[in-house]
Amino acid sequence: MSTNNEHISQNKSVIKPIYSISPFTLLDYPDKTACILWFAGCNMRCVYCYNPDIVLGKGKLTFNDALKFINSRQNLLDGVVLSGGECTSHKSIAPFLKELKAKNLLVKVDTNGSNPDVLKKWIDEELINYVALDFKAPPYKFCEITKSELYANFNESLQFLIENNFPFEVRTTIHSDLLNQSDIQQMIMHLQDNNYKGVYYLQNFRNDTETLGKVSSSNRRFIDVAKLNTNIQISIRN
Repeated sequence: MSTNNEHISQNKSVIKPIYSISPFTLLDYPDKTACILWFAGCNMRCVYCYNPDIVLGKGKLTFNDALKFINSRQNLLDGVVLSGGECTSHKSIAPFLKELKAKNLLVKVDTNGSNPDVLKKWIDEELINYVALDFKAPPYKFCEITKSELYANFNESLQFLIENNFPFEVRTTIHSDLLNQSDIQQMIMHLQDNNYKGVYYLQNFRNDTETLGKVSSSNRRFIDVAKLNTNIQISIRN
């Protein structure tokens, strides 16, 4: 038995970091078939967050539970998406990532960028393949929207990914009461100033969904992409 397996086995009755598993997706990992592991807990409290049960709840599944499921989907999955919550907050995850890589699975990480040292380590050790980085808000609104003071951490993650030419995307969830046209323009300028070359995805807030901050419905058409001054490709999701 490998060292990684031994480590996971020894902790399986103690560590339950995963809230739930979505067995199959064609949307969350670009051009790949994947499952999604939803990691419990988060170090931000975004008012528009539509996963309050995951953010505030506790994990129900161990790494071994996840591996058992993944083994049952052999030859059906190209990769695994680590989402949440905030997966980079789980310090015991590295051996699990090594198990996924041993199975020749691609690994995508959805992150708020709050743990740049973790991202650096995973990338340096070639444990992950793709990152979706959430750009929550410009610095002057970041604390208000995320209820955290982690903008500098996010920015460090952004700069590291750009400087190392690692495959990643930047995305922002937009609620019309929280971010306006000027805010999005400022965020675009920040990406351009840092030489971001990828697609910037603007994701509409999901109306009629329970959220951490109990926000109201959002006007999905208030951002006029044609009026944004940008050299970056903008793509609207949802």
